[in-house]
Amino acid sequence: MKILLVEDDPHVASFVRKGFEHEGYELTIAYDGRSGWSLYQQQPYDMVILDVNLPYLNGVELCHRIRGAGPRVPVLLLTALDSLADKEIGFEAGADDYLVKPFAFRELLLRVRALTKRYAETSTPQLLQLADLQLNLDSKIVTRAGQRIDLTSREYSLLEHLLLNQGRIVSRVDIAERVWEVDFDTTTNIIDVYVGYLRKKIDRDYSPKLIHTVVGMGYVMRAE
Repeated sequence: MKILLVEDDPHVASFVRKGFEHEGYELTIAYDGRSGWSLYQQQPYDMVILDVNLPYLNGVELCHRIRGAGPRVPVLLLTALDSLADKEIGFEAGADDYLVKPFAFRELLLRVRALTKRYAETSTPQLLQLADLQLNLDSKIVTRAGQRIDLTSREYSLLEHLLLNQGRIVSRVDIAERVWEVDFDTTTNIIDVYVGYLRKKIDRDYSPKLIHTVVGMGYVMRAE
């Protein structure tokens, strides 16, 4: 599981990192809201943990941006403020849970597990859609403009991953881990080859184009 922690207190960040790494989780840390937003846009995360009082962009504002970007991801706020009014502000911004500092790591871990389990059970759509492209998760049928598109199993898995993260830049490393389920080999261009295959099938004869290359970063699916 990949977790993004945005926390400006290095002691808290180190404490949380040690706990999650001990549990086998992959944790990325940003120390201000602006850096956290940049990291969130670069790759998908399974969970986001935000301190409320952050430099440049506070946790509530960052939560609001994350909610507006899609797809949905569980968000937990950390704060020293425990009044009902403070919690209401966080929940109205789209937070799923609120944990008051200081906290025991075990409590944080239990809340993260509960949130990710709940999202896994309820938030996966049965139909993924972007513009006139549709992917049915039950039947595994892909259509564009009403026309069925035949894909290989690998092409289908790649398209599903891109659509689940539409509007967000997906790196080649992430694609390798999520679609190929292997460590990324920097000497191979297999991901670029399969993106090319997909473009021929879902983009070449249609408008607007949906698969876009972000130089030096990866790929993003969006209608433009």
